[in-house]
Amino acid sequence: MVSEAQSAALRSLPGAVGLSHLSAYEWEAADGVCGGSPHLHLVCTEAYVVTGGQGAVQTLSPDGYRYMPLRSGSLAWFTPGTVHRMVQGGGLRITVLMQNSGLPEAGDAVFTFPPEVLADPERYAAAATLPRGTGPDTEAAARRRRDLAVEGYLTLREALIAGDGGPYRAFQQAAARLVRARVPAWRELWRAGALATAERTGAQLDALESGEPAYLAEATAYQSEPCRLGGFGMCGRRDEYALPGTTLPYDGKPTD
Repeated sequence: MVSEAQSAALRSLPGAVGLSHLSAYEWEAADGVCGGSPHLHLVCTEAYVVTGGQGAVQTLSPDGYRYMPLRSGSLAWFTPGTVHRMVQGGGLRITVLMQNSGLPEAGDAVFTFPPEVLADPERYAAAATLPRGTGPDTEAAARRRRDLAVEGYLTLREALIAGDGGPYRAFQQAAARLVRARVPAWRELWRAGALATAERTGAQLDALESGEPAYLAEATAYQSEPCRLGGFGMCGRRDEYALPGTTLPYDGKPTD
């Protein structure tokens, strides 16, 4: 008997990655730049495949501050701990590929809010959570969230450019403290998703080597359509897919 988790893993996208489409926000921030909410992921690498328009992604990492121009056909990706901020340059449209899909929706994304917000889990949750839906109240809340993340981000960037990595490292530590209690739940998502996918490949290789590839009799195909268009994501308006074992519908609450 195949469990529900195993069934979901069988129907996941290759490598159990997450998939969504983003149109970068066009709201101007305090520094005059239009774009999304700076944040990092704790255990997930994220990739941008640019499908239209132009813009950039700003990153903070031990490498320092980087400004990476984006145009149609560009590919950029960021490993865990890298703060990234999507910048709108005109019609920027991106397909996002996310490692360990399901984990970002379960809280593996922390905004660069100011230290006093990060230090208070309840205050952080209130600032990070959006009302459900895609109406004007949700848009206003998403813009406030973006502005608060930019406020903290600009302080981190200024220090890093000046050669002081202390605030950036302190932000990483604060982010890790915020998510620590969620790790057991993340581990279960990972086991049912990315790990199960990798282990299934190992079993298939064993079957091929033994000359008994019975698993090929289970071959099939799937298709999906977006379950919601124009949701308010971290970096822009987000088209989402409800795929078994992968990306969950995003309702604005980073702990869901």
